[in-house]
Amino acid sequence: MTSPLNIGHLSTVYHTSFILEGTDWLRKAGIEANWRLFASGPDIVKAFENREIDMGYIGLPPVIIGVARGIPFKCIAGGHVEGTVMLAQKQYKTLDELGDVGLVLKQFEGSAIGTPPKGSIHDVIARDLVERLGLSIEVKNYPWADFVLDALVDGEIPAAAGTPPLAVAARRFSGARIVIPPHRLWPNNPSYGIVAREELFDSPGIVMKFLEMHERACNFIREKPAEASKIVAGLTEIVDPEFVREAYRISPKYCSALSPEYVASTMRFVDVLRRMGYISRPVQEEEIFDFRFIRKAHPGPPHYDL
Repeated sequence: MTSPLNIGHLSTVYHTSFILEGTDWLRKAGIEANWRLFASGPDIVKAFENREIDMGYIGLPPVIIGVARGIPFKCIAGGHVEGTVMLAQKQYKTLDELGDVGLVLKQFEGSAIGTPPKGSIHDVIARDLVERLGLSIEVKNYPWADFVLDALVDGEIPAAAGTPPLAVAARRFSGARIVIPPHRLWPNNPSYGIVAREELFDSPGIVMKFLEMHERACNFIREKPAEASKIVAGLTEIVDPEFVREAYRISPKYCSALSPEYVASTMRFVDVLRRMGYISRPVQEEEIFDFRFIRKAHPGPPHYDL
């Protein structure tokens, strides 16, 4: 493959996309990358379907939906787990205060929880939780995470499910706080992985070089968050380094490996997505994952829980 690698990514500041775009690591590895920002995981899936991108940063539920639709792509690496938090306006009580997830959610009965678009990992986790608890709560979808923030700040919704950066922004702008931490919503949930078109597998050298740099960036975020946050803040020119560091700290579980826990958590979504009508058939593990590259790029134990 001699043409540039077209990579879709999100605005989530703890993804390695910002480190790789803000450094010369890929260029020195012989990879020319074209970066394209998308509003959500489902939008990245559409871009894969339209053959607009070769690789993407995306939560796994949209990937499962895409696989069920016949899109020829697979998850080739992890990146982060437990990237969905429940946050609410400051007058609402937290899980630490109430001691039960159901009691936390019951505070929002008759109202709405905002999330990114339908089919995003945050949407699926929120809907599954509301359904399992049997509560009358609307899950209200927004096309961009920024719109979820606006709705929360404006008082349009009392609560939201989204990324750690959303939680940091909501705290800064409205005093909102995390009411259910990530590990209590869906343990080991695959908040993002690296997904690639199967056609790209014909260029294994490119795939391996990218994954080696992705793993390097995961380690950099975990081991040198102060340096990493400066790179991200400098690239975005929207947030400051402390914003990025705070987002890093909320769920500091970064690694490129496809750990057994990562995979098992992903497969739990298949039945949930079928129940919700997001997919019409069962999807098997081998349809979602291709392990051959990451097992070479990251042969050791996973780092998610270090």
